[in-house]
Amino acid sequence: MEPIVVRGLTKTFNGFKAVDSVSFSVKRGEIFGLLGPNGAGKTTTIKMLVTLLKPSSGEAKVAGYDVVKQSNMVRKNIGIVFQEPTLDLELTAKENLDFHARLYGIERGRREERIEEVLKLVDLYDKAKLQVKKFSGGMQRRLEIARGLLHFPKVLFLDEPTLGLDAQTRRRIWDYILEMREREDVTIILTTHYIEEADKLCDRVAIIDKGRIIALDKPENLKKRVGEDVISLVVNDAKKLAMELELEEIHKIVRLDDRLELSVYRGESTIPRIIEIAQKVGIEVKAVSLRKPTLEDVFIHLTGREIREEGRKNLFWMRR
Repeated sequence: MEPIVVRGLTKTFNGFKAVDSVSFSVKRGEIFGLLGPNGAGKTTTIKMLVTLLKPSSGEAKVAGYDVVKQSNMVRKNIGIVFQEPTLDLELTAKENLDFHARLYGIERGRREERIEEVLKLVDLYDKAKLQVKKFSGGMQRRLEIARGLLHFPKVLFLDEPTLGLDAQTRRRIWDYILEMREREDVTIILTTHYIEEADKLCDRVAIIDKGRIIALDKPENLKKRVGEDVISLVVNDAKKLAMELELEEIHKIVRLDDRLELSVYRGESTIPRIIEIAQKVGIEVKAVSLRKPTLEDVFIHLTGREIREEGRKNLFWMRR
């Protein structure tokens, strides 16, 4: 039995569809990612799956239980780490975990043992008696992950688990997530708008935009949709070069704004040809680079926009 099965899940607020007929399933032991920009519907989807919001239509089962008809059983079998911190800052790390364990009815002897286990898992055992208000943001996030695992959930939900953390702390959190998947035999579903996070952690990724899933596959398969290589060019007239290259039929344009990005096969052998064409029409090539496609390229390929919307604006998208 798959731990998560979602069919046609929809949530409407005053006529606006925040989540629009979403369907997917998650395998046991899988790390499944919902990747998309802020406001895409990721958190709303999670809130329905953890029974905090009632779907407008559709159905979902988590750990084998219907999220509407059997909500209490769903809650007993899941762990949650929300975007916003929910720890009691005045309590110690151990006291926070002890309070949570009591709520889930873990008996006293096992409770002490389990608290020790999860604190060691997230490398906070030596901070057990320290008040949480003295923790860094990364330490608080690790403690919340430990709390989410405390009662042996079948499914753990991580909603933007590294939001607001610095790059080094974010990577440490990734290591803890991968380790706990192996040690705890838990299925994980996470939301993120960090491209590298989805690529690093997820066995499969559902790209979500405007409330709908627009692509779902393994990260490597999604990136193959873009092509083998991406060539990035900084030139004095990107639009003119794009039109010239369109005539040559040697590429697919991924992005055209202040730079030109092309999806090609055999990028190293294609670069000299592109430079030759540019020189023939009097276009100056100021810089050129070659890289492999990313999930960001996939999102742009499908939507014409970047996932991180605070980045570039008004991207020009051309499809062959």
